[in-house]
Amino acid sequence: MASDDLSRILAALADPTRRAIIARLVSGEASVTELAAPFAMSMPAVSRHLRVLERAGLVRRRQDAQRRPCRLDTGPLDVASAWLGGIIADADATPAAVRTKRDAPVSDPQQGTAK
Repeated sequence: MASDDLSRILAALADPTRRAIIARLVSGEASVTELAAPFAMSMPAVSRHLRVLERAGLVRRRQDAQRRPCRLDTGPLDVASAWLGGIIADADATPAAVRTKRDAPVSDPQQGTAK
């Protein structure tokens, strides 16, 4: 998957409303009305959140007579999880002295002292 796909996935997951929609879809398909029920927002606002999730590949819709139920596609979650797992593995493989270096005082080259 291209890096802009990963960016779309992570951007979609950055919003708490979209994460709540994904959490609801874990239990199965739902209509837009069902997905909107717990939120104090308009249907167009919920639809915009769903479009972001669809563009990221996290939500799919299918035609079912008059309904278009939404369902979760976990493939993009696997991509994000694999990327994060690689970052964590790299960080774990990095010596502790390097990982904690960011916590050390920063020296000021003009003053010759630590800030």
